[in-house]
Amino acid sequence: MKTKDSSSSKFPKTKSHPFWQVFWLSFLVVSLAYAWYSFYVPSNDIQWSNDTTSVQHLKNDYSNHTLLFFTGEWCSPCRIMKREVFADKEVAKVINSQFIPLIIDIDDPNNKVLVQHYNVHSTPTTLIVDAEGIVLDKAVGKIDKKEFIKIITKFESPK
Repeated sequence: MKTKDSSSSKFPKTKSHPFWQVFWLSFLVVSLAYAWYSFYVPSNDIQWSNDTTSVQHLKNDYSNHTLLFFTGEWCSPCRIMKREVFADKEVAKVINSQFIPLIIDIDDPNNKVLVQHYNVHSTPTTLIVDAEGIVLDKAVGKIDKKEFIKIITKFESPK
């Protein structure tokens, strides 16, 4: 005795409408493009240092302030700042001429003392410190290019 599968007769397989195929393909392409853009960080012309000991030696002979940028590999707002702020030629020119730029990964155990010293609890955190390590300005969170330029131009030395 043959039994008929009732589920196959109720819902016959049909091909989906072309609109849905195009919709889902477009959705996939847009999602992949957005994911790539979210993680993309272009190179920039800022001469970043990540060696805190060499910066301490530079401070003795150098009158410029130090720009400390606390970040993490997982930090999306940090990536946005690297893409939108630090990749800008005007910002790079001011930073390279007026500051000792130091990028600090807060997850690196070697930077634990520095993170605790400046009481950094979130990323991105941008500090401008003088030669003695005294904080002159602090910005917590993502800031846009216009605001960042306002902050760094306050410390431009007279020409």
